[in-house]
Amino acid sequence: MTPRLDVVVPAHDEQDRITACLEALGTAVSTLRHEHPDVAVHVTVVLDGCTDDTAALVAARAAGSSWLDSLVTDHVGVGPARSLGAAHALARPLAAADDQPEDHDADLDRRWLAHTDADSRVSARWLVQQLDALLAGAHVLVGAVVPDPADLDAVVLARWQATHPPGATLGHVHGANLGIRSDAYRAVGGFDPVPEHEDVRLVARARALGLRVDATTSLPVVTSGRFDGRTPGGYAEHLRRTYGDAS
Repeated sequence: MTPRLDVVVPAHDEQDRITACLEALGTAVSTLRHEHPDVAVHVTVVLDGCTDDTAALVAARAAGSSWLDSLVTDHVGVGPARSLGAAHALARPLAAADDQPEDHDADLDRRWLAHTDADSRVSARWLVQQLDALLAGAHVLVGAVVPDPADLDAVVLARWQATHPPGATLGHVHGANLGIRSDAYRAVGGFDPVPEHEDVRLVARARALGLRVDATTSLPVVTSGRFDGRTPGGYAEHLRRTYGDAS
């Protein structure tokens, strides 16, 4: 079986950012297909109890995109949403072009789950980077994120930049830039059903099991620099508490 990448994107009321997220993912899908036309790729947006226009915007993009679909859930929170998205992705039938029987548990070591967030924009080569990690034998790839400069006051942005020289975030775990081989995902038991830090806990279990966890600061994902995040102790709260006083 040729490699297959599935991207999971949890989204709760992200109508102002989901279009940019999907446009960036569409570019990444096109780049991957151009460089590796034999690799299957699909994106699932988990609509986590959305009450705004997020679902409509995703549906409009999915209508013309073979690489995109959505999963509607009650508002369960980011950890359970990632879990539901991963289960949905792994249950998807193999594409006819793969010319393989529909055994969802077959060749899990050739399938990769990439994770980002609905308020984030991946780089054009992000999926190529994820594929490279799979082909290199990694079980997990921990990537970097940077806050969107447009969201930050100039003083706050300068403070963030001063404390983040090259390599400063190496090893930090962010669900907005995380990949894991599907057999490793099963081995660690998937994401915990917790309201936050499900990404950190998953990587910690992978390390505890002796799995290969690679980390990189190249191709960071641009994520929202807002201070009103979707989880009480997530990246938005970290930015607010650490860099939010612009005085």
